[in-house]
Amino acid sequence: MKIDYKKNADGLIPAIIQDANTKNVLMLGYMNDEAYQKTLDTKKVTFYSRTKKRLWTKGEESGNFLHVVTIKNDCDNDTLLISVHPSGPTCHKGSDTCWNEDNVQEFGFLTQLETVIDQRRKAADGSKSYVASLFEKGINKIAQKVGEEAVEVVIEAKDDDDNLFLNESADLLFHYLILLQAKDFKLNDVVEVLKKREKK
Repeated sequence: MKIDYKKNADGLIPAIIQDANTKNVLMLGYMNDEAYQKTLDTKKVTFYSRTKKRLWTKGEESGNFLHVVTIKNDCDNDTLLISVHPSGPTCHKGSDTCWNEDNVQEFGFLTQLETVIDQRRKAADGSKSYVASLFEKGINKIAQKVGEEAVEVVIEAKDDDDNLFLNESADLLFHYLILLQAKDFKLNDVVEVLKKREKK
């Protein structure tokens, strides 16, 4: 891998650290060639500490190492993206990331939708919210709706109307997310089960 350490006067390049599973950015550090080579050799992220003026392996004191999965160089050969498996909190202040965020898997729009469902559930006004009305009716009604939507998906899968199939699929996914929350779970809980089933 060609890395241009001469772009900056101090001979250091930024290294962005990203969780290999959640894709969340955990921290930013700096590397020189020696730090990069040690990272390759040990498979643990090592930086050049600008304050300590020496190489610094993340986790050398806390035990919260960053285990390297992949290393990518950017288009200008002067910034690294390092995908890792963290063995604990990344930030020295004890948080998952250096931005004080939880390092949890997110699913874009589906995560936003889960948040809306949770808000409607807590608002508990069935006269103004379809979601709230389902929660008021209880788990049996919610489970029934999931069953109905699943049957409709199967029916539409056998026909040739892609638009109807996609709409019924959206209805099924929407009601399934409601059912998950009725059982006090989120999509992440299902994903964790699938991960455990993954064959190594």
